[in-house]
Amino acid sequence: MVQTARSYIGTPYKYGGTTRVGIDCSALLYHSFRSVKVSLPRTSEAQAKQGKKVKMNELKVGDMVFFATGKSKRQINHAGIVSRVGGRSEVWFIHASTSLGVTESNLYSPYYLEKFRRARRMF
Repeated sequence: MVQTARSYIGTPYKYGGTTRVGIDCSALLYHSFRSVKVSLPRTSEAQAKQGKKVKMNELKVGDMVFFATGKSKRQINHAGIVSRVGGRSEVWFIHASTSLGVTESNLYSPYYLEKFRRARRMF
């Protein structure tokens, strides 16, 4: 699943996009989990209700992370997949960024740390 997500790195962001021509964050999760026969809803808000709750300090590769990056500090509107864990302050996730396209970022960067809302585990 993480390999599938990584294969999209460099794909441009497109709101509502579901292909390698342009993809949004929830479609990236949808396709990545589908590659391992796990069905997810299409929106990040609905995806954030799937699986089991995970504490931030217990994140593992393959966990889903969810953010509120819009005006509402509560509404989930962004998602990613944990791709590697390198220690207490190094949790990398793959996501479709509106400015960078599909990329890998550190959850502990000030921007994402502030916007982080929850994590879920499917396995």
